[in-house]
Amino acid sequence: MLAPLPALAVDAVVHTSNIFDPVSAPADSVFRIAMLVLAITGAIFVIVGGLLAYSIIRYRRRRDDDGSEPAQVYGSDQIELAWTVIPTLIVLALGLVTARTIYDVQGAVAPQGATRVTVIGHQWWWEIRYPALGIVTANELHVPASNEAGATPTFLDLESADVVHSFWVPQLAGKTDVIPNRRNQMWIAPREPGLYLGQCAEFCGTQHAHMLLRVRVHPRDEYDAWVAAQQQSAVVDPSVAAGRRVFESTACINCHTVRGTVATGRFGPDLTHLMSRDTLAAGAALMSGESLRAWINDPDHVKPGALMPAMKLDDAVLDQLVAYLQSLR
Repeated sequence: MLAPLPALAVDAVVHTSNIFDPVSAPADSVFRIAMLVLAITGAIFVIVGGLLAYSIIRYRRRRDDDGSEPAQVYGSDQIELAWTVIPTLIVLALGLVTARTIYDVQGAVAPQGATRVTVIGHQWWWEIRYPALGIVTANELHVPASNEAGATPTFLDLESADVVHSFWVPQLAGKTDVIPNRRNQMWIAPREPGLYLGQCAEFCGTQHAHMLLRVRVHPRDEYDAWVAAQQQSAVVDPSVAAGRRVFESTACINCHTVRGTVATGRFGPDLTHLMSRDTLAAGAALMSGESLRAWINDPDHVKPGALMPAMKLDDAVLDQLVAYLQSLR
């Protein structure tokens, strides 16, 4: 099996998957309510633990005890009132804050200029579509950075092609389930360019742990350049014509699309700009010629349970096909 994906396998700034370091408005809201809950529960722990420790020390058995039973308390209206009213107020306060947070996150309206993306969960990879831009990619979501001077949030429509998945990039937003026959929505507004790591957060089958997700946040000019490049059809490279013929004459075209060719399959990822991605098979391996060769030859060896069939081509034909795929930039 190929080596696991290193944590820092890109040349951009890689942000940690840390919910306590939010860089997007929805994640800020989750962070604030998490801090409030931690503060309240921490205070309760300190008070209860302190009283318990005090009671153990203050009322411990001593050598000079005569063995008689201490005075018993059979009821206290003050104590009854305290442990009823105080928890009620705490629950009420947390409920109101939670409702306000849910409204702020889920009730947000897309402003003029917001990026719209459709994310479709598959076993076990992410299909990412930009309907207004005519772009289809996989496993790597590219978005523009947002700031107060020019807010450019990204609104996501989440769908599933098979089972329940869950979209989660901890530093950008709370997790949102991706459910068959239902469209859920969420949004992100990352302030800092760089690479943010996430993955499916709902068990969805044998390769759930290898259904990784990368979000690349670009300054506006870099994002516009990425869009322009992704809107192009595959470049025809005469030096890999033999590999293209292999691709177009095998089952590859039944599952994959390469714009500008006869390949129009929709079951697997769009391969038009395959080599512009950092990883292969949703993070199972780094993108390279060696990884491609191993993946095409025997996908189940790289990612057990993968739905892609093993091509089992002879070495010469396989080399031609890999050379063609490596030209798809």
